[in-house]
Amino acid sequence: MDAVVAPDGDAWEVALVGDDGALRERRRVHDLPAAVAALEPERPRWVWQDSSRVVPTLLAAGVAIERARDLRLCHRILADAGRMTLDARWTRRLRAPDGALFSLEEAPETVAAVASELARQEAAVAGDASMRMLLGAESTGALIAEELLHVGLPWSAAEHDRLLAEALGPRPIAGRPSRLQALADEVDAELGQHVSIDSAPELLRALRAAGLDVRSTSRWELRDVDHPVVEPLVAYKRLYRLWTANGWQWADEWVRDGRFHAEYVPAGVVTGRWATAGGGAMQIAKQVRGAVVADPGWRLVVADAAQLEPRVLAAMARDEALAEAAVGDLYEGLVDDGVVESRPKAKVAMLGALYGGTSGDSGRLVPNLRRAYPRAMRVVDEAAATGERGGLVRTWLGRTSPPMPQGPEGMADRDVISRERAWGRFTRNFVVQGSAAEWALCWMALLRRSLRAGGGELVYFLHDEVIVHAPQERAEAVADEIRAAADGAGRMLFGTFPIAFPVDARIVDDYGAAND
Repeated sequence: MDAVVAPDGDAWEVALVGDDGALRERRRVHDLPAAVAALEPERPRWVWQDSSRVVPTLLAAGVAIERARDLRLCHRILADAGRMTLDARWTRRLRAPDGALFSLEEAPETVAAVASELARQEAAVAGDASMRMLLGAESTGALIAEELLHVGLPWSAAEHDRLLAEALGPRPIAGRPSRLQALADEVDAELGQHVSIDSAPELLRALRAAGLDVRSTSRWELRDVDHPVVEPLVAYKRLYRLWTANGWQWADEWVRDGRFHAEYVPAGVVTGRWATAGGGAMQIAKQVRGAVVADPGWRLVVADAAQLEPRVLAAMARDEALAEAAVGDLYEGLVDDGVVESRPKAKVAMLGALYGGTSGDSGRLVPNLRRAYPRAMRVVDEAAATGERGGLVRTWLGRTSPPMPQGPEGMADRDVISRERAWGRFTRNFVVQGSAAEWALCWMALLRRSLRAGGGELVYFLHDEVIVHAPQERAEAVADEIRAAADGAGRMLFGTFPIAFPVDARIVDDYGAAND
């Protein structure tokens, strides 16, 4: 049963969709959470234009739902795949100004329009089980993103302040923290002049004036330079990143009531990977992860899927030899198969296969992978060749790559070739990274189901890593549920193909301890 929801002035309209697509039991309600809670026991699939503008209203009232269809996210997938004509009305993200439900410039669609768009989307995926699975996973991901925002990641302000003071010095009233200022002064002394260290152009000029042959101020370039200014400058850059990305001002903006509330963006990357619209949840600095502290009587279960993308590639290709190598540590498996001499080289070789490395150790080792695992390498090599020709590639479930951008007229032949090869590297990685993102969506969806039944909060997600905040007595069971969800995601996507998706689940009091 489908139940469609759309705003109607200062209220909401809710209706059921009959088998013939017609709306029935259509009614206008002012208390949407109450209406949804009354119907949820019948397990409808809720359908709306944009989850980010409906689900927060439900969660604020304590109403959780099992499933939904996010028409905005699904329309983009279908339009990119050529299944529908792109309509900007269904791809824009609805934004609400303070004190209002929706802005006039981005007026939401009516309940009748929502039902019509649903019918078009259903017709576009008729008979395609993989695409239907992708739309379902994407929509569940939208629910999870809103739940993550609502619940928040447990965060100790006191521990965060202690960790920052340890790294940077006490919180300054104005200006830089003391340790940063001391490093800036040391840079000035080594260069023999005062430098606006946060201005890349001015800093670059000062470095060159001091005799450093550098093209940029990046710490990756500076680390190979022999000059006494390098050590304090690199240290400054590292601590400056901490101060600006996860410092006191960041906490003032994003942490409230003991929780870090980050706004996740499902499919914020074209491959289907998530991004964030604010808060930087994807880049919490290691120096302050110890501030992620479980509540009294609770634990954090920190879990990450090992070597996810190579395992997904093995399953996509039905490459049993690579799957056999992945029974334990995949990189050690490559060594045991005689493909490479050491685990570090195995990692370099696999990264070269996934990202198109052609030089150095990567270029030397990738041919070994082609000989040992021809099926897997054929998948990425063909994706690269398709991209170089200007073609489109697809993930396991059917997310479609964007077309190659048009280059300027009159490009030299070598520039054309360089551009085509670069796009081939993109499409090579697209098929694997995008399919791994689909696995992650299925993993979270299955985990969400078990947590709803048994208890615990999914509070963090990062590509192949999750954190669950669970009552202490449930922690071991949650770790088992995380592993079971990983196995289930593999079966959902790849059936009976014998590929393992091992998950390392650690039960800790704080996030920092998970990396010890």
